[in-house]
Amino acid sequence: MAAVIGFVGIILRQPLIVSFIAVGLIAGPSALDVVRSDEQISLLSELGIAVLLFLVGIKLDVKLIRSLGAVSLLTGLGQVAFTSVFGYLIGLALGLGHVTSLYVAVALTFSSTIIIVKLLSDKREIDSLHGQIALGFLIVQDLVVVLAMVVLSAIGIGAGDGHGGSGSVLMVLASGLAMVALVFLFVRYVANPLTERLARAPELLVIFAIAQAAMFAAIGDFVGLGKEVGGLMAGVSLASTPYRETIAARLAPLRDFLLLFFFIALGATLDLSLLGTHVTSAVVFSLFVLIGNPMIVIAIMGAMGYRKRTGFLAGMTVAQISEFSLIFITMGVSLGHVEEDALGLVTMVGLVTIAASTYMITYSHQLYALFDPLLGVFERKGTPREPSDGEEHVQDGYTVLIFGLGRFGTAIGMRLKRRGVRVLGVDFNPFAVRRWRELGLDTEYGDATDPEFVAELPLARAEWVVSTVPIHPTGLSHEDTRTTLIQLTRTAGFRGRIVVTSHNPKDTEDLIGAGADMVLEPFQDAADRAVDLLCGGPEIERTEIPQIETEEKQAS
Repeated sequence: MAAVIGFVGIILRQPLIVSFIAVGLIAGPSALDVVRSDEQISLLSELGIAVLLFLVGIKLDVKLIRSLGAVSLLTGLGQVAFTSVFGYLIGLALGLGHVTSLYVAVALTFSSTIIIVKLLSDKREIDSLHGQIALGFLIVQDLVVVLAMVVLSAIGIGAGDGHGGSGSVLMVLASGLAMVALVFLFVRYVANPLTERLARAPELLVIFAIAQAAMFAAIGDFVGLGKEVGGLMAGVSLASTPYRETIAARLAPLRDFLLLFFFIALGATLDLSLLGTHVTSAVVFSLFVLIGNPMIVIAIMGAMGYRKRTGFLAGMTVAQISEFSLIFITMGVSLGHVEEDALGLVTMVGLVTIAASTYMITYSHQLYALFDPLLGVFERKGTPREPSDGEEHVQDGYTVLIFGLGRFGTAIGMRLKRRGVRVLGVDFNPFAVRRWRELGLDTEYGDATDPEFVAELPLARAEWVVSTVPIHPTGLSHEDTRTTLIQLTRTAGFRGRIVVTSHNPKDTEDLIGAGADMVLEPFQDAADRAVDLLCGGPEIERTEIPQIETEEKQAS
């Protein structure tokens, strides 16, 4: 069913997550009611969540976490407070009653970490600045969820779920500190020598990684932190090892398969027969979540000095509610504080906001271009938080601007520097930006598809613009970063030559037609050079790039 509906969704250019949610609803009790193996589906769902957050944690940069901690904390807590207060007032205005309004308002504060991380990973934006900030405040939200469940469990609401009734806030905090200490000791003394031995049998290394994710998720769930936090910390425990990219590459297909069961489990818990009541209230609350939550994130990040674009893209990630929202309301129903129709209200809000926000995140760049003229009020002059390292560079005098600071872009930049050419690198991955600066190259953080950012670059005296940004087709649109960059640089007044990369002849023709002056084909060019060498051509002195390969592979 997932294969068929997913294939139809791809033909209709719909995000795959929407298809999976549809599969869950169709397989659930409200439609075909074919879900029978509840325990097995639940187990696979939880394992999928653990592997998903494990793969996020294994790519986390500890230095970046420290630098983004403040904005993640303030944005996360600010969004929770805003949604709770105004959601409660909206509930009262709709005549829901004080207790029901409070429950619904708190339920609307939770965003789905699983869905958001999956969407950002599919878009290759989990390593971007807005992706890292979004991940940070989602973790803050998860911790708020934990504390809320602990408080409710303490008054008997969660006693039936087996692990929350005896908990306390202090116990959860102590457990969190203990897990952090465990991860620190593992990283310091165990991770590298253990993975080095396991890597002699790659299959064993992968099995160990799955076991690590499952074990930490189970521990996190047992102590009250949640399986999401546990899985994330499992990834962090292996993030410093040189084998993390091998682990991540091998586990990605397994993650995608297991997450299907998460959506089936989610659909199986939804009772669509409850959706008939409170339709007006559901529409109002859905609009509140879809519009209000992103706006508070944009406002907080703007006040902290981030660009409106970064705030907007991060804000799109909180425009939905979570599966925890349904659990929270179910706890209220079991206690008798709220009626069952409140569960139907939150269920309808969940369906609307999850479906709508999936499109909002998928097409976030197009939405930003649409609303850009209205967002100036949210941006402080100078945007002191960007570039991420706070360094200023001379705004003129560069001969070459390179967009995309991966291995190929870095190799070009280093060789140009050796020949005395002034180069400015541009990337939206803060890790890649910092690595370039460590290599002594000038760089700016920014997105090649942002018209305002491109217009501010020192293009007037530059002779070349080089794009090594890869194209990541998602099946959702035909937007190509390379053609967008060609258009934006020309619009910004660039009169030099534009070079882009391509990996197939059809792309090469299209890029030439779009205005590129030169198209590099790295594999074909490398093959031509190899043939020249094999046939006795002159060798060229190699340019060594110290410690760049491993680090760039980690960032890719």
